[in-house]
Amino acid sequence: MQIMDHIAALSPLDWVAAGAIVLCWLGIGWLIEHPGAKRPSVTILMAERRRDWMKVFVTRDPRIFDSQILGGLRQGTAFFASTCLLAIGGVLALVGNTAPLQGVAAEVVDMPVPVLVWQLKLGLVALFLANAFLKFVWANRVFGYCAVLMAAVPNDPNDPVAYPRAAQAAELNIRAAVNFNRGLHGMYFALGALAWLLGAVALIVATVAVVWIVWSREFASLPRQILLKDTS
Repeated sequence: MQIMDHIAALSPLDWVAAGAIVLCWLGIGWLIEHPGAKRPSVTILMAERRRDWMKVFVTRDPRIFDSQILGGLRQGTAFFASTCLLAIGGVLALVGNTAPLQGVAAEVVDMPVPVLVWQLKLGLVALFLANAFLKFVWANRVFGYCAVLMAAVPNDPNDPVAYPRAAQAAELNIRAAVNFNRGLHGMYFALGALAWLLGAVALIVATVAVVWIVWSREFASLPRQILLKDTS
């Protein structure tokens, strides 16, 4: 019963705000990966360029340049995975010792906030970070699959399996990039979820800000305008 009393310290607006950020996280991710044909996202536009890359890769000699690019992509995923792991450790440390947060809150509000409430709020942050970590790890693994398949592409462009294998490598590259993007979005929403420590209204404002940032980078950014330019 004591646990329920502590949970009751969260207002209906708190639950609405928490549900809203999760739904926005899922919704914006779906929209980015399934945009309308008339307004493609940067993710979709880059997927086509990745396919073009693998087509050019078949006839490139030597292919050291391609291996360097792929190595850089894998290093990026490894870096963010490590960052997420450190962030998760920091959040879990706070979950185990909420005294610093309680001390700060005491200077802002008069009513004491139960420890369980702080832990629930930090748990939402940890949820986003854990998902981001798993996405980065999987992206790194799939980039590895792509590297192996690229190595299996024959040096002779006229070999009948050259272009089909390159096409497979392109699709693996795309899947890795999609998971990398999902990881980044998880980190964005984890930062937004931290605002819940300041209250439900702050969480709602942070959710709107994060959604705007993610949406604008995919649908209203300068890189998107550059990718849309016809170079044919």
